[in-house]
Amino acid sequence: MEETFFEKNKGKELRVAMVGSGSWATALVKLLLNHQESIGWFIRNQKNIDKIVRHSHNPYYLQSVYLDPKRLNMSTDINKVIGNADIIVFCTPSAYLLNILNELTVPLEDKFIVSAVKGFVDKENLTVAEYFNHTYGIPYSQIAVISGPCHAEEVAMERLSYLTISSKYKEVATHICDLFACKYIKTTPGTDIYGAEYAAALKNVYAIAAGICHGLNYGDNLMSVLMTNAYNEMCNFLQATHPCSTRVLSTSAYLGDLLVTGYSQFSRNRTFGSLIGKGYSVESILAEMNMVAEGYYATKCIMEINKTTMVDMPIANAVYQILYEGKYPAYVVKRLTDELH
Repeated sequence: MEETFFEKNKGKELRVAMVGSGSWATALVKLLLNHQESIGWFIRNQKNIDKIVRHSHNPYYLQSVYLDPKRLNMSTDINKVIGNADIIVFCTPSAYLLNILNELTVPLEDKFIVSAVKGFVDKENLTVAEYFNHTYGIPYSQIAVISGPCHAEEVAMERLSYLTISSKYKEVATHICDLFACKYIKTTPGTDIYGAEYAAALKNVYAIAAGICHGLNYGDNLMSVLMTNAYNEMCNFLQATHPCSTRVLSTSAYLGDLLVTGYSQFSRNRTFGSLIGKGYSVESILAEMNMVAEGYYATKCIMEINKTTMVDMPIANAVYQILYEGKYPAYVVKRLTDELH
């Protein structure tokens, strides 16, 4: 085994920084402050920083979460934040990640990258880990991925939640687990970076499908069949694109995350799909939603990737037809129900 980032930096007090300021980023900042005296925090808008300093909470997301400004080294300068940190947690909507990275001038080779982005890098059809590896040459042993059934809103309420942290080596993943674990967050180290990222993206696509069915007034019986088929579809895709003999898809990072995203009231992807089912246009929903529905972007990426693998994915294909081909949801779903079993 190669010398890991943590072995190279043994004895050093590692500094952590957060990139992103949405609900999930705010929840993770709350967790990080359980262990870190202070952290860096890149926030694009100076007015947001001023409001956090003045009111001790994020003015737009999870306002119940107390944030001590004295422990937050906030800045609108991405290079300053990353330059002063060793471990960087990226937690932005996938559609905005490239714009942020394009501002980077500081090197990343000596940083440890943690991705809490549940989607694909815009226009690249790559997961975040793949993008950092291909573009910046960051080895997978220096990248970790956060996944699992963990809504930001429930973290804010300190409800018991579970996270899986995946990296190339379990020992490395364990170090990152220690950054986030607390009395209401159980963490599990894993090594399936590919599976964790693709499952996290796919479950958002299937949550949109669940929402559309809900908006069309289908009931729990159909929903259970839909989610069962979605799980099988996800298994087939992962096995075809990146086989892994040790991957157990019935665990919380895969099946658990799929279920909570498909069923929960907190799921923005389900909400997005529900509005489509009720007759709202995709364009109007995207314009009105305060949060990004990652599944909208993931649907297109998955279908592009699947052009080479040709896995049978009727649910993802149905969502794509509705979102990108403008087909009538009721008609598409009715046809889909004939393929489910």
